[in-house]
Amino acid sequence: MAIWLSQATPESLNEMGKATLLSHLGIEFLEIGENYLKARMPVDHRTITPFGLLHGGASAAFAETLGAIGASLCIDREKKSCVGLEINANHVRPAKQGFVYGTAKPIHMGNFTQVWEIRIQNQEDNLVCISRLTVATLDKE
Repeated sequence: MAIWLSQATPESLNEMGKATLLSHLGIEFLEIGENYLKARMPVDHRTITPFGLLHGGASAAFAETLGAIGASLCIDREKKSCVGLEINANHVRPAKQGFVYGTAKPIHMGNFTQVWEIRIQNQEDNLVCISRLTVATLDKE
């Protein structure tokens, strides 16, 4: 069963991300499933450390992007908004080139909070980072 209250396509999400951190980091949405979002981010000059490895902050920004967009698609955006409360990220494997792929799925979708798990994998499907994002669902004033 689909969880989305707002209709979106990867193309519409990519358009929404223009002139934001998403476009600066090269984040590109690829797929919207019944209960997940998938995107990719390049491992290049925009996202690496001076040592040539994917920056943990870039992974965290990628994870927060996926979870926050997912959360916002699960609410009535005319009446509510989502804001981040907490994010954690465990960096378990380095990435040095190509792309990393993120998949975000909800763990909890309550009236006041949502919790999303975001798995970031390399091109060989090895886990690079596992992250959890908690967002608050607020009434608009």
